[in-house]
Amino acid sequence: MDSEFSHVADLPLTIDSVDITQQERDTSSGFVRKSTTFALSGDGETGRGEDVTYDTEDHDALAEGWGGSDTDEAYDLAGEYTFTEFSARLDEIDLFPGKEPERDTAHHYRRWGLESAGLDLALRQAGESLGSVLGRTYDPVRFVASTRLGDPPSTARVETLLDRVPDAEFKLDPTAEWTAEIVDDLAATGAVRILDIKGQYKGTEVDQEPDAALYELVFEGFPDAVVEDPALVPETEALVAANRDRISWDVPITGVDSIGELPFPPRWLNVKPSRFGTVESLFETLAYADDHGVQLYGGGQFELDVGRGQIQALASLFYPDGPNDVAPGVYNDPEVPEDLPTSPLEPGEPVGLGF
Repeated sequence: MDSEFSHVADLPLTIDSVDITQQERDTSSGFVRKSTTFALSGDGETGRGEDVTYDTEDHDALAEGWGGSDTDEAYDLAGEYTFTEFSARLDEIDLFPGKEPERDTAHHYRRWGLESAGLDLALRQAGESLGSVLGRTYDPVRFVASTRLGDPPSTARVETLLDRVPDAEFKLDPTAEWTAEIVDDLAATGAVRILDIKGQYKGTEVDQEPDAALYELVFEGFPDAVVEDPALVPETEALVAANRDRISWDVPITGVDSIGELPFPPRWLNVKPSRFGTVESLFETLAYADDHGVQLYGGGQFELDVGRGQIQALASLFYPDGPNDVAPGVYNDPEVPEDLPTSPLEPGEPVGLGF
């Protein structure tokens, strides 16, 4: 299919002001998540987008400098644009004035926060939703619960979630501490859909070194599950090659060019919109996947605000039946609530870019 970007490229938008808010929340993964929401206002409407940069220092630096001369100059976006012109304007801006981000990935995350806010504003000023502009319907969204098993690993949280929602499905992060008993207990639930080996992460707290024994345990223990982001080193290459049809990629995927750099043509991809930075890059990648028969599912990054509804809306429009890691935020709470939303997630009232 042609890229859907042509349907939004010429949408007009008027920006009078830019503002930010921050939010933070404890997570079930044991860290405090912080994010920043950009609010672009004009013509009586406000469009919002969420910067999901992981490092708290980057959010704090923006908040501390907000209203100063550096940020006033960098974020002077007032004016009238088409959406394409607005995106081009962002090419000219230093989104991290006064301090480089802790990690290069933050450039795409912050850019997405602003681009998604701009698209949300353009749609709202037009009185449209993304679906109405694209001519697509919002379908119920299948979602999985993403959780880690702790250290030492325990299936207790999975069991509690299944007690609350018997037909829940899961995306889990295997670690070298997993045992055959853990794998057998999890496999017996019949609920594990994705296993993220995290072999493509570098310089983060969740890096997972290549471990042929762990890979073999995962591939053999979950023969029907998608396995995400393996590392390819001599001791793992044969295992990965033997399971090529169920390998998925997440961290490396930042646009169409990045797909061409993969070690083999993918059958599965995890779509995290913020990794693409721009709306055009996201839509080009969705078109590529459709043309090449690549199966998609949406990924989440502990969104705390409008970003959650926006990734759910994109999943609803483009890959509703995938094992989408876009569960409602309560699934990330440290303590499992008594009442949880169930999958599939019914679309809310579509407006702008999200629900």
